[in-house]
Amino acid sequence: MDALNRLIEIALRDTGQSKRVADFLLAWWNATSCGGFDLADLWSVDKEIYDDMSSVIALVRRSRSYPDTLTTPVHEAFKELVKIWRPQLVNE
Repeated sequence: MDALNRLIEIALRDTGQSKRVADFLLAWWNATSCGGFDLADLWSVDKEIYDDMSSVIALVRRSRSYPDTLTTPVHEAFKELVKIWRPQLVNE
């Protein structure tokens, strides 16, 4: 969960890497509505971010669940990510 929390913190910022991290996280939540994740973005992020993304992929595999079912703070963070990065989806 540490890797996930670090990625959420990055995605809440406004940088080029933040957008890539947000795309990665939101693709996990709902790829149909939020869009997919371009794997080519993996070589555009810092190694530490890539390592955290890899850890989150392992978390997804282990938990077999969506992020909104993990914890309430994670669910709230993902709703905030939608507001920031997919504002068109907020009222849907």
